[in-house]
Order: sequence, then C-alpha cells, then structure tokens
Amino acid sequence: MIKDLKISLRPKIAAAPDLFKKAVAQKLRLRETDILSYQIQRKSIDARKKKALINFEVRVYIEEEPVKDNEFVPDYKMVSRNQEVIVVGAGPAGLFAALRLLEQGIRPVILERGKDVQQRKQDIAGIIRTKVINEESNYCFGEGGAGTFSDGKLYTRSKKRGNVGKILNVLQFHGAGSNILYESHPHIGSDKLPGIIAEIRKTILDHGGVIKFGAKLKDLDIYAGRIKNVILENGEKIPASAVILATGHSARDIYELLERKNIQMEQKSFAMGLRVEHPQQLINSIQYHNDPEARFLPSAEYKLVNQVEGRGVFSFCMCPGGFVIPSATSREEVVVNGMSPSHRNTPYANSGIVVEIRPEDIPKQFRKSSFGMLDFQKYLEKQAYLASGSSVMAPAQRLMDFLEGSFSNDLPENSYTAGLVSSPLHAWMPEVISSKLKKGFLRFGEIMRGYLSNEALLTGVESRTSSPVRIPRDPDSLANLQLENLFPCGEGAGYSGGIVSSAIDGEKCADAVARFYREYK
Repeated sequence: MIKDLKISLRPKIAAAPDLFKKAVAQKLRLRETDILSYQIQRKSIDARKKKALINFEVRVYIEEEPVKDNEFVPDYKMVSRNQEVIVVGAGPAGLFAALRLLEQGIRPVILERGKDVQQRKQDIAGIIRTKVINEESNYCFGEGGAGTFSDGKLYTRSKKRGNVGKILNVLQFHGAGSNILYESHPHIGSDKLPGIIAEIRKTILDHGGVIKFGAKLKDLDIYAGRIKNVILENGEKIPASAVILATGHSARDIYELLERKNIQMEQKSFAMGLRVEHPQQLINSIQYHNDPEARFLPSAEYKLVNQVEGRGVFSFCMCPGGFVIPSATSREEVVVNGMSPSHRNTPYANSGIVVEIRPEDIPKQFRKSSFGMLDFQKYLEKQAYLASGSSVMAPAQRLMDFLEGSFSNDLPENSYTAGLVSSPLHAWMPEVISSKLKKGFLRFGEIMRGYLSNEALLTGVESRTSSPVRIPRDPDSLANLQLENLFPCGEGAGYSGGIVSSAIDGEKCADAVARFYREYK
C-alpha cells in the first residue's frame, strides 16, 4: 500500500530520521515496522511564527518496497558522426543546450573561452594569492559559467517557461543530491558544483560531442544572412551550419563583435548596487525569532523587496553561510558577488541589495551610446576599482555609516579574502543608486528588526545581476532577426537569469536548432 501525506514537524524531530519515521507512523496510525520505506516529495520551512515548522509531503510505502519505474534516465545518443551545431559558451545555457542536442541526435561543438573547471579553480585561487585577475579564467569565465562559483541556487520562477523538474533531474543524474528534487529552495553549493560540471562534460564527450577550451570567439564569417564560419582568436576557422550563442552576461566583447557586424541589439533594464554582509547568527536570530530549536535549522535566508520612487530595490543572490567573492573580468574594475558551500556553514550571510535601472535612469553622458546601460555598468565598476586603490580589494563601508553619510574608521570581520579598503560609498556612488539604496535599507530595517546593525558591512559593487543588453530573436523560431542560423541564448542574450532559467533556455534553443535543421533539409 502507498499513502501520501502532509505533515508539519518541529526542527528537532525533522532532523532525526528515527523521530521523523515515528511521527509519520503516528500520523497514519500505523506501527513503525509497517513502514518499509518513505520518500520526501516536498520540504519547506515555515518560520513566520516564533516556533518554526518544517512542512513535508511524504510518500509512504506500507508493507511494500518502493518501485523505481519512474527513475530518471536521459536518452543521450551517440552523435560523433552526426550533424554539428556550434555552442559558444559552457555555462548553464550552453551545457544544457549541448545535452539536449545529444537527445536530439545532434553533435554539439562547444567553444569555451576559459579553462576546464579544475584549472579554473586554480586561477580563482590565484586571485587571492597574486591579486591579479585572469581575464579569461575567473569567477565569470570558464567551464560552468558564473553559476559554478555562485552557490548553485536552483530556485526559479521560470516554471511557465519550461520543465524545471527535467533540469533538476539532469543535475541529480550528474551527481547532485536528491534533496534538490524536493526542497522548496534547492541549492547545490560551490564546493560540489565543479564535480557535477565535470560529469556533464564527461557525458558530452562520451557521446561524441566536442568541447574546446581556450577557444575564444573573435569573428563571424557572414554571407547572405547566415553565419558560414566562426573564427577563433587563434585564427582557427570552424564551419557553422548553426550557432547557439550562450556567452553569459559578462562577455562584453561579444556585444562589440555583433555591433561590428551590424547586428541590432537593444538595451534592457537590469540592477546594480552593493553587497551587504551580516553575521549569520544575527540573521538566524531575526528570521528564526530566537527559536530554541534553531540549531536544527539551516542557516537562515531572507528575501527583501521594496519600491522606491517607482524603482525596485531588492535582495539578489542571497548567500547564507557564505562568502563575498571578487567577480571582475577585467583588471581595471571591481565587482563583487556571493557564494556558499553546500553546508552553508560560514559565520557570514551576504546578499546583493540592488536598484532597478532603466535606460531613462542613466546619466545623460551615457545616453548617447547604443550601449549606454553597459557603459554605465562599466563606469560604476571602474569607480569601485579606483576607490579600492586600483586593486582586487573591494571598497567597503559599515551599513550604518553609509546611511548616516560617515566614513568608516574601521571595518568588521568579514569573508572577503581579497581584502577591503574603507571607502565612503555614499559619496562616490551615483545618486540614482545610492539614494534609493538608503531608502530601501531603512525599509528593510523595519521589516527585519535588527537588520540595520553596525556589524553589517557593505562592499561594492554588485553590478552583474543580469545583462544590460538583449540580442533580439524571433519569439517562435528563437533565431536572431538578422541571422537565421544564430540562436541567442541565456543570460548573455537577455533571456534568462540564474542557473535553472538559463538551462531551460539552453534546451529551448537546442530544440529550435533541431527544428531549423529539419526545415533546412
């Protein structure tokens, strides 16, 4: 017999398998020995009241063992002799496009400007050791893209756009824990993602796909509205019957390439601001209301949203138990982001707090350019670089000093291992951002009592929330409006944000290429 039930438990009981099973048996009025197995279908934390509860949906197998008929096994085909498609970029969009191409019987040829994930880890460690950014291998560029070292958060609102469950199953198939299939806010962790990315690479290669590292796209050979060849920086020319462009939101040289080729692009709204870091224990005490069983709960998260003068001010990429990391892609800019290991067990909680920016918001000197939003983004990152003393160190200020317009004479303990420089962020950040941040923080302090703390630290700048540029494509064919065999994809093209939505868009573009090939034949 199989029974499904919903049950809410206190954290201590939920954390102990024997107590959990006992509670399930009591709920069903059974003996524990009657339950041969159970599977958690859904799990979420409700900490709105003083005593937190963990809500479960459980499938219980009574006097029978579970059947594994529904176990996910992808249908990847051998494609070494099949028609090829070029995939530019090995981030979530590119990798999942490649996996979907395998299912379609098409051979993916991935061109990645950076290094494989193992070598990339060494270059990232080198940022702290040498204080120098490798401009082709860093927190943004390289196998797995920016998501590899940004916590691996898998929560998305893109369920209407595609099959979220399929993406999660593929990740589990390649080594992620089964918990990502049932947790309400699943994440993998920056310590585990590299191994999963390596397994995805192995799948692609084992089925006849091709991956070229250090393969930076330099030019496109275009004739009669189609790409005929892609040309790499080393001069290699590769024939291209179709190209999926999945280069991520930081590959600014790709936008410049498309502009040289007279490919139309458009500006889009995005968000910029700062990253705030608190002691994790402080966030736990606020979110869990000093619940005596909080020690059985994971490091607390938060999500904050407010409207200030018609613009959204909101938390972005909140990383409980994590680190603030240097995410620049050029040696003359400073960009910060956040990441967490799988256990989310560092003493710090950090989150981007960012302001929505629209084309009409940017200063007049940037509006003359078709890349005005991108230029404004670059400007802010350069200002942070100058404020840091022209290094990978980040400018920082206590939150309360930022609100009061005061210089921070000292800075609290923090997770940013590249080093901090005390800087008056309130003085040099553009007014369109700083004024709204101040009002947003004050509102957040009302929502989360204790959030406005002298222990809270701001670092700058958080500017790579999404792409400020969109590469237009036909909504039906997903092909570029000017090049019929170019398929702009993922965050860099302006059609997704985050690992799961980018993966979904990658699969959609792979399906679009398959349709294109069928029609072309």
